[in-house]
Amino acid sequence: MRFIKQPGAPVADCIQWVEARGRAFTFTLERGVPLLEAVRRGFAAHGFAGGVLDIRGGALSPFAYVMPALSKTPDHAAFYSETYRPAGVTQLSTGTMTLGVRDGAPFFHCHSLWTEEGGRAGGGHLLPEETIVAEGFAVEAFGLDGAIFTAEPDAETGFKLFGPVAAAPSAATTDRRAFALRLRPNQDFAGCLEEFCRAQGIGRARIRGGVGSTIGARFEDGVVVEPFATELTITSGAIAPGADGLEATLDVALVDYTGALAQGRLVRGDNPVLMTMELVLEVVA
Repeated sequence: MRFIKQPGAPVADCIQWVEARGRAFTFTLERGVPLLEAVRRGFAAHGFAGGVLDIRGGALSPFAYVMPALSKTPDHAAFYSETYRPAGVTQLSTGTMTLGVRDGAPFFHCHSLWTEEGGRAGGGHLLPEETIVAEGFAVEAFGLDGAIFTAEPDAETGFKLFGPVAAAPSAATTDRRAFALRLRPNQDFAGCLEEFCRAQGIGRARIRGGVGSTIGARFEDGVVVEPFATELTITSGAIAPGADGLEATLDVALVDYTGALAQGRLVRGDNPVLMTMELVLEVVA
């Protein structure tokens, strides 16, 4: 399996996780409000400080983002590009977001694909500080109670990364058992989730959110992404019984460091995590 050496030593526990409770809901992001604040308000209105978000369309302007890039120093295995600020209104097509806390304040980690004014297709990592909701649009959310994604320094990758930590229970209404996860580098994406579900006695689970990176990508339809640094969003995902026992089905969209886009279903057993993968497992059975 493909492997990328990170600047720091690997962590023995390959999954950072917290069991929690959660609930799915929808809300509409407010026009003219910074994207981070619009998302925070939506979660807060339902009693949650954080969770994950699925985006199926929406308009942003102003809009700022970065893409994956090669690192110019040995401090990181890969890095970010310069900041891009497309003119006009950018139309999101698909994306996922983790809403949590960084330096004591709300923050998000969001990867998306989109079409810029003029028709250029793009993808990457949205910048919370510079992105505004241009038109109100609906999103699907899953709020967490008992866990919160918190950005902390990660010695292995050299980045400050979101990972789940336990949080005091709130008064939010919940109806599902859930697990907040962060997968660490150089382990197969699907296999890691399958092993986790077996260990926790989970028979079926739905993936909510899903923001991270893989070492290139191998898709079931034969498409291969060779550039090793990607930014990935899960468009749909589940773990359920299959011919080999529990099997993870992972439909994703991504951009690699050359700017090329790809979408499809990942091959099980051949898609290792590059830096991180944040997601929530909603337990179905």
